[in-house]
Order: sequence, then structure tokens, then C-alpha cells
Amino acid sequence: MTIDKTAVRDAATLVVLRDRETTPRVLMGQRGAKAAFMPNKFVFPGGAVDQADAQVPLAAPLPQPCRGRLLDECASDISHALAVAAVRELWEETGLMLGSDGAWPRTPPEDWKDFAAAGRLPSAEGMQFIFRAITPPGRPRRFDARFFLVDAGRIEGDLDDFSAACDELSHLQWVPLEEARALDLPFVTEVVLAETAARLHEPGPPASVPFFRNGAEASFHLRLYGVEMND
Repeated sequence: MTIDKTAVRDAATLVVLRDRETTPRVLMGQRGAKAAFMPNKFVFPGGAVDQADAQVPLAAPLPQPCRGRLLDECASDISHALAVAAVRELWEETGLMLGSDGAWPRTPPEDWKDFAAAGRLPSAEGMQFIFRAITPPGRPRRFDARFFLVDAGRIEGDLDDFSAACDELSHLQWVPLEEARALDLPFVTEVVLAETAARLHEPGPPASVPFFRNGAEASFHLRLYGVEMND
């Protein structure tokens, strides 16, 4: 399948927070110098939603009110695919597993075979939707990115073992939150760091979610309050 690189693609990014109550740190890595999108920048694990993500089972779905807020300013409900993409990108880019015990109802896609072989299903339990931004026009890639926050305690295994990571991000590390802004960061990552800092002592989802909607004609800073869902 040919991907239109000029189109705005849905994307999911996962902010993993460690040692929240003591010396909070977030998981970050550096993009390659030859990357078409944000070369050399330090970022959180994340990437575009794949077509197959909508069909991957979750052991636990995204909690409310996050699912309802993902529907706000959105034409269709892609909350499931976004949650799956966030877990998949974490797995691919860092080798860390966000999941729980479970059997797959069907043969897993190639990207998930090792995950499934470990007897795990991806899980969105505890993930919080905290930020959304659309890449401004004129960039080589454009994404409608949703950022999710999750506590590192929900990750399986050794938090410092990145041996199963692909090579998309280098210098994977747990960066102290108070030092992260000294890195070479995209502007949107700086904003998300501020949102993360604001959540340190707030265990529940935020009352609303900031949305930077950058379009060809104008840019808007909105708040997403969510829509009512009937489960």
C-alpha cells in the first residue's frame, strides 16, 4: 500500500512516567540525523497508526473519560486504534511491554508476534489522554498526534532493558523531568512536558485536554471536554 506522505496521519505517542512521587523521570530517545521528521530531536516513543491497529485486541480498553475526549473534534471513533498504536510504538521503539496475560483470539500481525509469544495482550489500562496536536502545514510529514500518559509501574519487566528495541530511537533513557527541557526538543514535546509536570500530583485524567489544531488557513488552541459515549 502506498502512503500519501502529504496527508495528515493519525498518530499516538506514549509518555511513560517513572518515580512520580520522588524524582520523576520520563522515557525519551533521540531520532536519527537522517530522519525525515524531526531529525536529531529527543522525543517520546510514538508514531503513526497502522491500518492493522484497529483489529488488534486489547486486554483492557482506554478508560473514560479519555475515550470520549478522543471523539471530540474527531469524525469517527479511533480510540481503540490509537491505544493499540501507542502500545505498539513503545514496544517497537524501546522493547518495553505494556500488557497483561491473555491469549490472542487470532494469529497476531507480524509486528506483534513476539509480544504474543510472551503470553501478553496489549493493554490500555491506566493510559490517560493528555494532549493533541496537528503538525503545522509545510512540514515533510504531518500528524494528528494524540499524547497519552502512563505510569511506568504498568510496564512488564525490567524498565532499563532496551535490548529488544529497534534502531529508530537512539540514546534511550529515563530523563529527569526537571532536566528534560535542556535537551534538543520539538516545541510540541516541550508543551507535553509541561502537561506531564502538571499531572504529577493529579492521578486522575485532566478535566479537559489541550488541542493545538494547525491548519492551512489558521491555527487554534482548543480544549477537548469530550462527548458522551454509550458503551
